[in-house]
Amino acid sequence: MKQFDVIVLGAGAAGLMCAARAGQRGRRVLLVDHARAPGEKIRISGGGRCNFTNIHAGPQNYISSNRHFAKSALARYTPRDFLDLVEQYRIDWHEKTLGQLFCEGSSKQIVSMLLDQCAAGKVDIRLQTSVSSVRKSDHGFRVSLGGETVLSDALVVATGGKSIPKMGATGFAYEIAGQFSVPVIEPRAGLVPFTLDPAMLETLKPLAGIGVPAELICNKTTFREALLFTHRGLSGPSVLQISSYWKPGDEVVARLLPEVPLRDLLHQAKRENGRQTSSTVLAQHMPRRLAQFFTEQAGMISALADMPDKALNKLADSIQNWHIRPAGTEGYRTAEVTLGGIDTSALSSKSMEVKSLPGLYFIGECVDVTGWLGGYNFQWAWASAVAAGDAV
Repeated sequence: MKQFDVIVLGAGAAGLMCAARAGQRGRRVLLVDHARAPGEKIRISGGGRCNFTNIHAGPQNYISSNRHFAKSALARYTPRDFLDLVEQYRIDWHEKTLGQLFCEGSSKQIVSMLLDQCAAGKVDIRLQTSVSSVRKSDHGFRVSLGGETVLSDALVVATGGKSIPKMGATGFAYEIAGQFSVPVIEPRAGLVPFTLDPAMLETLKPLAGIGVPAELICNKTTFREALLFTHRGLSGPSVLQISSYWKPGDEVVARLLPEVPLRDLLHQAKRENGRQTSSTVLAQHMPRRLAQFFTEQAGMISALADMPDKALNKLADSIQNWHIRPAGTEGYRTAEVTLGGIDTSALSSKSMEVKSLPGLYFIGECVDVTGWLGGYNFQWAWASAVAAGDAV
């Protein structure tokens, strides 16, 4: 049986980073994944350009049962640290809105960079290799890989969460946690579109494909980004963000065009040209189909001069104080991340090691630390991976 110092399960963002870090410290590292290619989520992220970090990443941008847990790792490996690595490889990048950093070219450059880092650490990478069992031995761990059993002093679990099963995502990390009595916070889909009940969906059907600036509020949390109407419900950055704070049965308040004083504009238009319709006025600030939808829903298709001021206020409120009760979400099929996961109370915030079982580590998405949309989850992958890679 071949002996390693470290076995890393999962060749995604966190697994690649951890294996490279440990390998470059002189550790004998085996990196295992059942996929045909490493870093698949990296490859598809950001429309193929990889939103590899966010310059604002801090503990306040993460959801966890313990909001303090991520502080240590994030402070010790910052967005600037990862950006230094990107620039070392001369990968061109650019900043989009809200501190999001993307590759100027292809996300494959990030995967290639991480593989080069693994090569520098002489990491043994085995793809299309399934793990049939993991057992604790007197001196570490015995991992069965099909017909072969390998040994290691340390085992790092970086197999991600359940999001996007068509890419091979599974709950394997939670199975390992259960095997070793490591507590798990119930996982659920995060950063995911909302579905609507059939009646509401039928009403909104004509709006599919329309996007509009919006501010969404749920459970005392607010995000201001674009909202997108789809054939299945609601999506767009603001919806994905707020979905991580939504629970079944919760109401979401949507304020479309939050920076536009719609009440004042409608009253002004009535004074200056009462012959025009409210739809005409609204269409100057939002897609025409959307303007027509709200005016028809409010029964306000007549000229502004014929509309009482209270009716104009009510129309503006229907747009900027729109109450929605989602039927659910699209689930793991389209979720960008998995909320919940390995309970952080069981882990060392410095090393990601299981407190009750030295030598076992959990990093990345499988841990109960979930970032906002916009590069935050990659930064957690890098930071948690470095924490473990420097400790194993």
